[in-house]
Amino acid sequence: MRRFFTLVDVLLVLLLFSEAPWAVWGSPHCDQTSSGVIRPHSVAITEFGAVGDGVTLNTKAFQNAIFYLNSFADKGGAQLFVPAGRWLTGSFDLISHLTLWLDKDAVILGSMNSNDWPVIDPLPSYGRGRELPGRRHRSLIYGCNLTDVIITGDNGTIDGQGSIWWNWFQKKTLNYTRPHLVEFINSTGVVISNVTFLNSPFWTIHPVYCSQVIVQNVTILAPLDSPNTDGIDPDSSNDVCIEDCYISTGDDLIAIKSGWDEYGISYARPSTNIIIRRLVGKTNSSAGIAIGSEMSGGVSEVHAESLQFFNSKTGIRIKTSPGRGGYVRNIYISDMNLVDVKIAIRFTGQYGEHPDEFYDPTALPIIENITVKDVMGENIKFAGLLEGIEGDNFVNICLSNITLNVTSESPWNCSHIHGYSDLVSPEACEPLGERIYPGHVLDCYHLPTHLWSMSNRKRSSWLRSW
Repeated sequence: MRRFFTLVDVLLVLLLFSEAPWAVWGSPHCDQTSSGVIRPHSVAITEFGAVGDGVTLNTKAFQNAIFYLNSFADKGGAQLFVPAGRWLTGSFDLISHLTLWLDKDAVILGSMNSNDWPVIDPLPSYGRGRELPGRRHRSLIYGCNLTDVIITGDNGTIDGQGSIWWNWFQKKTLNYTRPHLVEFINSTGVVISNVTFLNSPFWTIHPVYCSQVIVQNVTILAPLDSPNTDGIDPDSSNDVCIEDCYISTGDDLIAIKSGWDEYGISYARPSTNIIIRRLVGKTNSSAGIAIGSEMSGGVSEVHAESLQFFNSKTGIRIKTSPGRGGYVRNIYISDMNLVDVKIAIRFTGQYGEHPDEFYDPTALPIIENITVKDVMGENIKFAGLLEGIEGDNFVNICLSNITLNVTSESPWNCSHIHGYSDLVSPEACEPLGERIYPGHVLDCYHLPTHLWSMSNRKRSSWLRSW
């Protein structure tokens, strides 16, 4: 049934939701930058015999330099400077209280010999390699149990030379899961800024079991048909800030994860307090921002704004499945602009893909309190494909102030979901047909509870002035 709005209705909805960005963008973990960290000790990679000709393997030089700099960890930390050149290397470890600084014409190149990427144990929240049972290759730049580690510079480049790995994957000749380009495990105070990342063999930046992570002003590029080259994947991590990034890859630009089926349920470390803002990018095959499908440890308090996705398959996507367990809740997406995107918003409740036969198909995920607002879209095929799980509805899905120029005659396809909407064009599907205002304001995730009374007072004052 067609809805009619009065001017007061429209203004009330806009006023209600306009309060939220003021609240959620005040997170202190986004206020830090790497520019204020000055290391009292600095060496150049050339001091350890490295040759930047793109041919000489410099793994030992990187390892030796970092071993030397470890002696300064308790003396204010140290910096490893990578000057202009093409520095071929295998996998190497970072240490605490270290800055890896790349000159603007510096390129760190990943070796194309798989023997230069050691094989390590799988993550406990995954129980196996993500692609193959058993172990996995270690990332090119790797850190475990670190504090205060920075990768930055004058927009130098880290190139994984992933094409050979993509070929091995597609030909099914791999013995172990492909490596990430950068991975930090169980680390705190991680900053990655002002660097370009190219051609990752697998996911590009993967902080897992981490806290206080900042990724700022990075560019991440891989061919649009390269397999599983996610941009940034916060995984069972908290207090993560991602801002001012451009990403164009062969998979999700950002994918928030927290473990896989029974292993993620057992490990039970959620991803929470994640802020994403001023993200631009494209992906032919996947989503601008995805949550899941590995979300068994739980995902909550994700706030994203100022998003621009173009020439892409999907804008926002939540992926899960029976057997995942866990939850996705308190997700707030606002100020998103889409151009030439096939599906604006997508929920997939039957994603499948399980680590082994031991998962529990009765472990159903909880998906609730998802707000998407202030969205504009041009040349969109579908406004939303929102598919929950039979007997396990996704609830409190709230859409507000969304205007999409849709080419399909059936813009919405919804099943096993329930929620509310206001000011949505084309008009939302029937399970979202109830209006947010006035009866369901408190069912929609928008403001932290302790700020809700303040919002109410402001709105009441505004109403009295009419």
